[in-house]
Amino acid sequence: MARPRPHIDAPGASAPPEAPASLVRSLVVSARPSQWTKNLIVFAGLLFGRQLLHPDAVGQAVGTFVVFCALSSAVYLVNDVMDRDADRIHPKKRHRPIASGALSVQTAVVAAAVVGGLGLAGAWFVGRGVFAIAGSYFVLLSLYSGPIKRLVILDVLTIAIGFVMRAAAGAVAIDVPISNWLLVCTILLALFLALSKRRQELVLLADGATSHRRILEEYSTALLDQMIAVVTASTLMAYALYTVSPETVAKFGTDQLIFTLPFPLYGIFRYLYLVHQKQGGGSPAEMLITDRPLLACVALWAGAVVLIVYGPFRA
Repeated sequence: MARPRPHIDAPGASAPPEAPASLVRSLVVSARPSQWTKNLIVFAGLLFGRQLLHPDAVGQAVGTFVVFCALSSAVYLVNDVMDRDADRIHPKKRHRPIASGALSVQTAVVAAAVVGGLGLAGAWFVGRGVFAIAGSYFVLLSLYSGPIKRLVILDVLTIAIGFVMRAAAGAVAIDVPISNWLLVCTILLALFLALSKRRQELVLLADGATSHRRILEEYSTALLDQMIAVVTASTLMAYALYTVSPETVAKFGTDQLIFTLPFPLYGIFRYLYLVHQKQGGGSPAEMLITDRPLLACVALWAGAVVLIVYGPFRA
């Protein structure tokens, strides 16, 4: 009796269906919930707009946060689809579900469309202004995953503008004026983080950096160090000037915000220490969660601001 021949898939045959549990796990990993901490910037308008004690404003801000969590996850899915070939030669990114083949491209694209659509629907529910900013954010960051990522300097500027748009949406959601100081400090801090990430990629990948991300050909550690130095000084100076500006003093009825300056000083210096001495900086959100001194610094800064803006220090 002849033995049955083993089944051999023909070249190009479709992969076997993904198991539901494995599919959900791969989608969650690709959505990068650990990166949602970046969207906390939407609460800046709530905090500095003195709306923290108003339940309706808090609800609108939380809704905006959820919207940008959904949109950022959709953008991450799009980015992983676009970068899957380059990610396969990265020592860490090759384990991502799309790059490793655990999540199919078709499934990822459908998930991105669904999550992005839900995010935009939520933005419409929060408010028309939030919807306009959220839609622009989604389009801009999707373009970043394509052609903009290959444009030197514009690549990091686009990332920074994405943070500014999130901060602006948080202010629009609760109908408070968008402070120029908020926009300046946000774009400078975001540039600091984006440039630090580029530097970490160059150091981590060494000679293979350009094969993973072609734009890295346009950068060098020396150039990035100079850019980081400029942005670091500008960020700290902008925040210091904000705390003592007559506009700020008049708005909050106190000149005590200057005493929160040590927290940004320590936080930025701690981040630079992690980038240069510990080869960190690849994921700012993960560093914030895993590095206890940095996390404590951010928490103490937020607590100090709340105490000064809402507490007995006001005139």
